[in-house]
Amino acid sequence: MDRMLAARLHVPSRTLRVEEVPRPQPGPGEVLVKVEAAGVCLSDVHLVDGTLTPLFLRGDTVTLGHEVSGTVAGTGEGVTAWTPGQRVVLHAGQIRDGVTYTRGVDYDGGWAEYALSAADAMTALPDAIPFEQGAIIPDAVSTPWGAITQTGAVRPAEAVGVWGVGGLGVHAVQLLRVIGACPIVAVDPNPTARQRALAAGADLALDPANPDLRAAVRAATGGSGLAVAFDFAGVPIVREQAVSVLAPRGRLVLVGLTDKPLTLTHGTHFSYLQQQIRGHYGSDMPVALPQLLRLIEGGRLDFSGSVSAVLPLARAAEAVERLRKKEGDPIRLVLRP
Repeated sequence: MDRMLAARLHVPSRTLRVEEVPRPQPGPGEVLVKVEAAGVCLSDVHLVDGTLTPLFLRGDTVTLGHEVSGTVAGTGEGVTAWTPGQRVVLHAGQIRDGVTYTRGVDYDGGWAEYALSAADAMTALPDAIPFEQGAIIPDAVSTPWGAITQTGAVRPAEAVGVWGVGGLGVHAVQLLRVIGACPIVAVDPNPTARQRALAAGADLALDPANPDLRAAVRAATGGSGLAVAFDFAGVPIVREQAVSVLAPRGRLVLVGLTDKPLTLTHGTHFSYLQQQIRGHYGSDMPVALPQLLRLIEGGRLDFSGSVSAVLPLARAAEAVERLRKKEGDPIRLVLRP
């Protein structure tokens, strides 16, 4: 049987090892993809450190990696839409029987030499887009895109705030600029992240510890506050701060994942202003990926600066540690088998 390398997480012990495993074979309706690039996400870090736990994983070990690009290596019975050699981006998950299963969490992902995908859970990757950039789109880009266009329903000229300008938040700033949000306020304790936000298109970048933050937001929005605030940090104190600068009927969109309780200090005030809290997860891949790829091809978006470093698959554990420690303030680290 053919073998391959894969970065496997033993969930009970949170042990990550790159080891040799059998190469999967595509079954009916499946496609085997030769992985060319796979992104390293903060969610992967949280799976390794125990903050996140798979909900639907069968067994106790999983190959990580939900941001994956590659080429079709083979197809299973009944697959006619794909042929060997085609460049593809794998969706970060798929819905079956009304349940969302996440690649690299609930089933084996792309931190490997080869990965399986359902034939309807892939999108063609144009030749002009490098594999490294294509790989990060299924989460680092499409998740904020879905949060902005669907959950947050941001409209042109609406005032918007982004808390946490990391791997997803910095892309949110770019995407908000493209759809015409104004002004865009970025909030992050890291000076490098704030500079990055301004370079990506933010109109104002603030330190959350700034005692004049609320006044600065009010001034930037003509006294009305933010129509939409996005929490990409997943930190309870962030949510309280974001709510404090929301406009009447403003929406707080929760994108950053956390296992901490959701609380509101001034519940009556929140209700009086008819504000909303909306949870967000992932995106509608069959819709989002073609949209984003078209915008990249058309020159409206450029994510060439988002790939901070490319490491070999054998150094997966190192990549996780570098992201955990934020060494070099990376936007996205990418693994190549």
